[in-house]
Amino acid sequence: HLLLFLLFVGPFNCFASYSRATELFYSLNEGLPAGVLIGSLARDLRLPMAGGQHPATLQPPLSFTLASHGLGGQYVQLDNCSGELHTSAMEIDREALCVESSEAPIFGGSAAVSSSSLSSESCLLLLDVLVLPQEYFRLVKVKIAIRDVNDNAPRFPVSHIHLSVPENAPVNTRLAIEHPALDPDMGTNGVQTYHLQDNYGVFTLDVEENESGERTPYLIVMGALDRETQEEYVTVIIAEDGGTPPLVGSATLTIGISDINDNCPHFNNSQLNVTLYGNSSLGTHVATVHAVDMDLGSNARVTYSYSQKVPQPSRDLFHLNESTGTITLSTKVNGDTPKLHRLIILGNGPGCIPAVITVLVTIIKVMMRPPEVIPRFIANEVEGVVYLKEMEPINTPIAFFTIKDPDEKYKVSCYLDGDGPFRLSPYKPYNNEYLLETTKPLDYETQQLYEISVVAWNSEGFHVNKIIKVQVLDDNDNSPVFSEQLIELSIEENNVPNAFLTKLHATDADSGERGQVSYFLGPDAPSYFALDKTTGVLTVSTQLDREEKEKYRYTVKAVDSGFPARESIATVTVTVLDKNDNSPRFINKDFSFFVPENFPGFGEIGVISVTDADAGQNGWVALSVLNGSDIFVIDTGKGVLRAKVSLDREQQSSYILWIEAVDGGDPALSSTAKITILLLDINDNPPLVLFPQSNMSYLLVLPSTLPGSPITEVYAVDKDTGMNAVIAYSIIGRRGPRPESFRIDPKTGNITLEESLMQNDYGLYRLLVKVSDHGSPEPLHSTVMVNLFVNDTVSNESYIESLLRKEPDISIEEKQPQISIEPTHKKMESASCMPTLVALSIISLGSVALVTGMGIYICLRKGKKHHRADENLEVQIPLNGRINLHMLEKIPMEISNI
Repeated sequence: HLLLFLLFVGPFNCFASYSRATELFYSLNEGLPAGVLIGSLARDLRLPMAGGQHPATLQPPLSFTLASHGLGGQYVQLDNCSGELHTSAMEIDREALCVESSEAPIFGGSAAVSSSSLSSESCLLLLDVLVLPQEYFRLVKVKIAIRDVNDNAPRFPVSHIHLSVPENAPVNTRLAIEHPALDPDMGTNGVQTYHLQDNYGVFTLDVEENESGERTPYLIVMGALDRETQEEYVTVIIAEDGGTPPLVGSATLTIGISDINDNCPHFNNSQLNVTLYGNSSLGTHVATVHAVDMDLGSNARVTYSYSQKVPQPSRDLFHLNESTGTITLSTKVNGDTPKLHRLIILGNGPGCIPAVITVLVTIIKVMMRPPEVIPRFIANEVEGVVYLKEMEPINTPIAFFTIKDPDEKYKVSCYLDGDGPFRLSPYKPYNNEYLLETTKPLDYETQQLYEISVVAWNSEGFHVNKIIKVQVLDDNDNSPVFSEQLIELSIEENNVPNAFLTKLHATDADSGERGQVSYFLGPDAPSYFALDKTTGVLTVSTQLDREEKEKYRYTVKAVDSGFPARESIATVTVTVLDKNDNSPRFINKDFSFFVPENFPGFGEIGVISVTDADAGQNGWVALSVLNGSDIFVIDTGKGVLRAKVSLDREQQSSYILWIEAVDGGDPALSSTAKITILLLDINDNPPLVLFPQSNMSYLLVLPSTLPGSPITEVYAVDKDTGMNAVIAYSIIGRRGPRPESFRIDPKTGNITLEESLMQNDYGLYRLLVKVSDHGSPEPLHSTVMVNLFVNDTVSNESYIESLLRKEPDISIEEKQPQISIEPTHKKMESASCMPTLVALSIISLGSVALVTGMGIYICLRKGKKHHRADENLEVQIPLNGRINLHMLEKIPMEISNI
């Protein structure tokens, strides 16, 4: 309705509206809680408010309303009456609202306001507020600048930065680090400086700032580099912002030293002497030269060639492999071949002066032909290399060798030279036949290649050897081996989901796929544990609760990729560490204890049982009394509740306490329980006689009183309860003309006339009444003197009072009153019960009629004698029923026991 109204009246007062447009500017920090005052529009606009200096009746109430509830309106709350702006429950995050300083402001109203006049780092909330009623109408444009706080740490876009520096880089060489740290905060709260955790004495960092304010770190070389000495430097680059306190971020920086060709080949020896027999066959190995270059890759590539000083005949006789440096015999040696050859060999590297080595080859001419060694291979052989599987059985045949003298002049023998589990033995019954076989199983993991020689020599001492290489082939004969058979882990309870536990590691000595290990959980592993089969990373997918289960024990398997696959098993134990996440728990919410009164001080009332599911210090519980601590105390360790003083039930029959249990965690957790202490009565109070109030009071009994009429009653109370408060009345002493004329009801204390009074029965009767309770172990009692004066009138009160002051001579009758506390039920025959029941019914009806008549009669006499109540010592009491103590409001008198 408000918007429709504005649309309607807008064309008529648009000039007034624009002329009364106002702009307010506020600023506040980001991240403030709800309810923080931003500003008061009414005060800042100097608008009159009701209740100000002018009478409120002359000022209509102002109303402040947001023109529209856009994004900005979510972050503020506008009081429609007072015009106060407060922060809302939605926290303002400057970095989320203004990702870049060039972005448009956030609008809460319906119109945009340019912010070109503000700083480039400004982040604005724009609100349009309407002020009503019409006489104060205006459109207020509120700009709220959000100030940046240092709530973000610098962060590198990658965790590992690689940088390559040539080893010949001069000092002060600058290399830009392509992944600078980012900080969403602005100004000094953004990234300011960089430094290295370890600069190795050869590096430092510098920071350059471009025109847009971006800071880029540069690595500066401060010392000489040598790849051959150290080819890589690993350090940590740290970015620090300018906040207070400053926040930092880091990433691993690996500085690789790239190789340049700064080393040339060189030989370890300058000369090599070799002897060659003249009868050597073509391809005979003569020697091998090897030059070393400390560079890498193509910079370390070495080729070999003859020097120009080597004559052509020597070049033709000996072949030089330019890649390996191996020299072999390329033509047959004859009688014209020189005996000494000087081979000058060059080791050539790129851009280097060649290294030089001299090989002196001495040829020994032989007049006889050497023995012949002819192999016939049984095992698989390719180009002189025999391939055997590991774990082949003992005595596996490899080859037959035939040894003979080509001239058939000399005796030829042979033997096996070299290390390894091999044996060369004559193969009988044939002569000059030898069998090469294994002596024990081969193990690829122990040794993969063997080189042995079959050496033959004749009786003239001429030797010939046949070199054989044995390559052992790998088989899947090794199971994966865990680095630990028992992997003991621990994790704190209430962990985050998918928490990292450990990375399992198992090795397999086999090669290739047979040595590739995969990891699996055993069948006894709970479902919420996960194990990456490739990396061996063990995680737990859910939160663990120590109170639910403290230790997990299960198996994991490492399986290789051979066929058939082999596996090994390790045991994982995960101990869940305790956190203080459980409050102490009482066994019952309410405890009740029954304690006899007069219980001795610091005696044990009861034990408060409390448990805490946490362990260690977190599970230690201390108990304390929140209320009633001046009377009660509790043993904080054992939970024993005690009273500091003896308790009296008659002063207070029950106590309600609140016990607090606090555990030893940090922060501590607590709980409370209600304790009710009920005091059990003991017989520590004798009956208190309330009526008659004095041993000196008396009552006039008319001689015309009918037998069975109630005369008066003795009324007493007992502060105890239960059987301790059940009172029995008895007359233990009598004095008077015919004292047996009166009896007392042991239950009610009513005193009645037993027999008709005669002329000679006139006078003062004194009855000593014993009031006794039924307490245990021993009943308590009190006594009172009941004085009855039998006469028609009281003519001489002083005489009666003198009689009352005399010490009565009364003999005490120790006869306990018989009161039936609970009816006793006996089985009786119906024939014997019927007469008794009929008799009792008749007696009861007669008693009711008699009591009713006597009551009417006494009431009439009371009305006549009421005006004489103050003149006589007579005390008027109700004859039937007990006295209502609350209505009488009499102060009881303590009467000493007799």
